[in-house]
Amino acid sequence: MPRKPAYDRDALIAQARDLFWRQGWAGTSLKDLERALKLKPGSFYAAFGSKDALYALTLERYADEGIARLEALARESGPLGALKTQPRLVVEAANAPAKACMLAKTYAELSAKDHDLAQLAAAHLSRMKTCFADLFRQAQARGQIGADHDPKRLAARYQSDLLGLRLSAERGDVDARQIAADIAADLDRL
Repeated sequence: MPRKPAYDRDALIAQARDLFWRQGWAGTSLKDLERALKLKPGSFYAAFGSKDALYALTLERYADEGIARLEALARESGPLGALKTQPRLVVEAANAPAKACMLAKTYAELSAKDHDLAQLAAAHLSRMKTCFADLFRQAQARGQIGADHDPKRLAARYQSDLLGLRLSAERGDVDARQIAADIAADLDRL
């Protein structure tokens, strides 16, 4: 009977996500991962196969957690309430490893290299945009947004606004809280 690993795989994926999110793919070496996860090389490869395989898991975790948070917000405060709250939460995420979106950072870092992880990040960004479009559709069905608006187009613009907000918050050169409030206020005008 195979021995059960002496580590919590989910916790290791979360730790790796935070390291990759802070340092990027190229900025994170295998030694960095082994040190942060407290794994020897053989254990690392047995657990995850490769740096790229682990990075893919962290991207999936990041996207899944973001969608789950948004869905929970929608259950609490309705679809429009969730969309209005999200920008503020982005700015207030003080304990996040970085302010910029991990998916966008990955895409920006690796797309010029035509890396598979860039395509995976793009796919997860599309998942997020679909989630936003679903919330805009729900808000439309409740009469909170005019029927003349295209939910897919609203979702694309909203995602662009959030990505810009995250980058501005990362750079720290603007009042990100005010921009978050402006994004939320713009939703009331739809």
